[in-house]
Amino acid sequence: MYVRHAEEKDIQGLLSLLVQVDMVHHTGRPDIFKGPATKYTAEELKQIISCDSTPVFVYTDDTDAIYGHAFCISKQEIGHSVLTDIKTLYVDDICVDEKHRGQHIGTMLYNHVREYAEANGFYNITLNVWNCNPGAVKFYESLGFKPQKIGMEMIL
Repeated sequence: MYVRHAEEKDIQGLLSLLVQVDMVHHTGRPDIFKGPATKYTAEELKQIISCDSTPVFVYTDDTDAIYGHAFCISKQEIGHSVLTDIKTLYVDDICVDEKHRGQHIGTMLYNHVREYAEANGFYNITLNVWNCNPGAVKFYESLGFKPQKIGMEMIL
């Protein structure tokens, strides 16, 4: 088992995991997330996978079965009037197949993301986590993540 860049052959496995992600969010916030759905189509995944600024990593075995993924986005504001020019690697999504959780796959995916970020000169790694997903909050805190900003809402 190992982590590698996603390839087109991984799209079906990625779509399956994306449904699991959506269902976690739908269970926690059915007022916002439709469930069961994916946030990307197969065609959109082809474009994402082929783009250098949106690296996607998969945790796989020798048969190319996908056990987890990490979607990332390179972000940098250059010449902004307020923000510095730091380069950030935003983790858009980390998911481990529900049948394989508890095996430290998420940690291995994150470690790979971190190595990628360090090797490519990123200043930091950021992500968002839904408050309705306390397991994910605990996981990210165990990796050393701290709140950078807090999103708030008032439902009317």
